[in-house]
Amino acid sequence: MQMARASVLFASLAVANAAQADNPLAAVLTLMDECTAKVTADGEAEAKAYAEYVEWCDDVAKNSQFEIKTAQADKDKLEAKIGQLTADVEVATSKIEDLTGSIATAESELKNATTIRGKEATDFGVAEGELVDTVDTLGRAIGAIEREASKNPAAFNQIDTTNMASLTQALGAVIDAAAFSTSDRKKLSALVQSHQSDDDDDSEYGAPAAASYKSHSSSIIDLLADMKEKAEGELSDLRKAESAAKQNFNMLKGSLDGQIGADNKDLTDNKNGLAAATEEKAASQGDLQGTTTDLADSKADLATASANCMTTAADHEATVAARKEELEVIAHAKSILEETTAGAVGQSYSFLEFTSEVRTSVDLRNSEVVTAVKQLAVKQHSAALNQLASRIQAVIRYGASNGNGEDVFAKIKGLISDMISKLENEAESDATEKAYCDEEMAKTESKKADLDAAMESLSTKIDRAASKSAGLKEDVKELQGELASIAKETAEMDQMRNEQNADYRQAKSDLELGLGGVQKALGVLRDYYAGAAAASLVQDDTKFGALMQQPAMPEKHEKSGGAGGSIIGILEVCESDFSNNLAKEESQEADAVGNYDKTTQANKISKATKEQDVKYKTQEFKGLDKEISELSSDKSTTATELSAVNEYYGKIKDRCIAKPESYEERTKRREAEIDGLKQALTILEEETASVMTNIVLFVGTT
Repeated sequence: MQMARASVLFASLAVANAAQADNPLAAVLTLMDECTAKVTADGEAEAKAYAEYVEWCDDVAKNSQFEIKTAQADKDKLEAKIGQLTADVEVATSKIEDLTGSIATAESELKNATTIRGKEATDFGVAEGELVDTVDTLGRAIGAIEREASKNPAAFNQIDTTNMASLTQALGAVIDAAAFSTSDRKKLSALVQSHQSDDDDDSEYGAPAAASYKSHSSSIIDLLADMKEKAEGELSDLRKAESAAKQNFNMLKGSLDGQIGADNKDLTDNKNGLAAATEEKAASQGDLQGTTTDLADSKADLATASANCMTTAADHEATVAARKEELEVIAHAKSILEETTAGAVGQSYSFLEFTSEVRTSVDLRNSEVVTAVKQLAVKQHSAALNQLASRIQAVIRYGASNGNGEDVFAKIKGLISDMISKLENEAESDATEKAYCDEEMAKTESKKADLDAAMESLSTKIDRAASKSAGLKEDVKELQGELASIAKETAEMDQMRNEQNADYRQAKSDLELGLGGVQKALGVLRDYYAGAAAASLVQDDTKFGALMQQPAMPEKHEKSGGAGGSIIGILEVCESDFSNNLAKEESQEADAVGNYDKTTQANKISKATKEQDVKYKTQEFKGLDKEISELSSDKSTTATELSAVNEYYGKIKDRCIAKPESYEERTKRREAEIDGLKQALTILEEETASVMTNIVLFVGTT
C-alpha cells in the first residue's frame, strides 16, 4: 500500500511538473526512460558481478585441479613406495628365515664337534698317561738292569730272548735282583709278554723270525730299549695325532664361529631393516590414506564448484534474457505512447498554484535532508556522502526552478535510494569477498603449512641420509684400508712362515743326519765293547753263572774297555744333545705352525667379516644415495609447488589483507551510512505524505 501511495505521489508530481511545462505525457515518458536506465544499469552491475564470479570459478577450478594433480602424484609415489617396502619386508623375512636356519645348523655342527673333541681329548689323556707310565717303567727297568749288567756282564749273554719262558724267568731274576716293586714288576712282565705277543702276531702274518731282529736276539737291555723306543714312538704319534686333531678342531671352530658371528650380524641387520621397513610402510600407508582422502575432497570440491558455476551461468543467461525482454516491453510501450498521444500534447493541466504552494512548504524539509546527509558524511568521513549531499542540494536549488518538469522529490529520493542500494550492494559484495578471502586464506595457509612441513621433513631426511651415507662411506674406506693391511700382513706372514719352515727343514735334516751318524757309531762301538763287559759280568758273578749254567769261557783278547767307554759316553752326550735339539726344533716348528694357523684363521675370519661389512655397507650407502636422489627430486617438486602457493598466497594477501580499513570497520561504517540515509528517506516520506494531502485538497477544491 505504501509503495502504491508513493507511486501515485511520484506520478502526480511528474504530472504536475509536466503540466507546468505544457507537456502532460512527459512524466510518463520520463519514468519509462528512468526505468530503462535503471534496468540497463542493473544489467551492467549484474554483468560485472557475473564476470567476477566467472573469474572466481576459474581460480577455484585451477586451484582444485592443481591440488588434485599434486595429491594424485603424492598418491602414486606413496603406492610405489609401499610396493617397494612390501618387497623389502618379504626379502628381509626370507633372509631372516635362511639366516636363522644357517645359524642353527652351524651351532649344531659346533656342538657335535665340541662333544667329539672332548671325547678325543679324554681318550688322549688316558692313552698318554698309559704310554708315559710305560716309558717311565721301561726307563727305570733299563737303568736297573744296566746296573746289574755292569756287575756281571757275562750272565746276560746267556739269556735266550727267543723263548718266552726263559725270557720271563731271566727277567724275573733280574728284576728281583734290582729290587723292583711288585707293581713295577707286574707292569714290566705284562709289557714283555705284550711285546712278545706282538712279535708272534707279526710272525703269523709273514714277519721275519724273532731271531732276525737285533732287539730279539740281543740282551734284555736291548729288548727293553726296543720296547721303550716303540712306546716313545707311539707316544709321539699319539701326541702328533692329538695336535692335528686339536688344530683341525680349532680351525673348524674358528670357521663356524666366524660364520655364526657373520650370520648373527646379518640377522640383526635384517631384523633392524625389517622393523624399519615395516614402520615406514605403516607410516606410508597412513600418509596414503590421508592423501586419498584429500584427493577425494579436492575432486568433490571441484565438482561442487563446477556445478555451482554452471548453475550461475544458466541463471545469468536467464537474467539477461529477462532484462532484454523487459527493455523491449518498455520500449514498445513508449513507442505506442509516442505514436498515439501526439494530439493530446496541446492540452494543459495547470498546477501552477499548487506547485507554488508546495515549493514554499518543502524548501525547509529539503534543507533538513541536505543537513542530515552532510552531518552523516562528516561523521563517517565519507566523500561519497558529501558528493550525495552536494547533488541533493543542486537538485533542490536548480531542479524546481529550471522549469523542465523534473520531479524534485523523486530525484532526491532516487539519489538516496541509489546510494542505499549501492551501499547494500557493496556490503553484500564485501561479505562475499570476506567469505571468499577467509576460505582462500585458510586453505592457502593450510596448504602452505603442509608444504613447509613437507620441505622441512624432506630436508631432515636428506640431511640424515647424507650424514649416514657419509659415515658408511668412511666406514667402508676404513674397512678397505684394514683389509689391505690384513692382506699385507698375510703376505708377510706367509713369507716369514716359508722362511721359518725352510730353516726348520734344513736344521731337522742336519740334526737327523748327525743323530743318525752318532747312533750308528754308538751301535758299532757298543757292539764291539759290549762283549768284554758282558764276559766280565758273567765271570765275576758266580750266582748268575750258576743260575744260567754257564760253562767256562775260553781265554780271549781283552779289548780297551776304558777308552771305548769314554768314547761311548761322549757320543751318548752328543746323541742326547742332538735329540734334544731336534725335539726343540720340532717343538718350535709345531708352535710356529700353531701360531701361524691361529693367526691365519683369525685373519680369515676378520677378512670375511670385514668383506661382509664392506658389502652390506656399500649396498646401504648406495641405497641411501638413491634415496637422497629421490628425496631431492621430491623436495624440488615440493619447492616448486610451495613457490606457486607462496605466489598465490601473496596475491590473496594483497587482495584480502592489504586494505586501509578492516572488514568489521567497513561493515560498521556502511551500516551507519545506510541508517542515516534511511532516516533521510523517512524525512522525504513524511514530506511526501504532506504533499499528497495538499494535492488531494487542491484537486478537490478545483
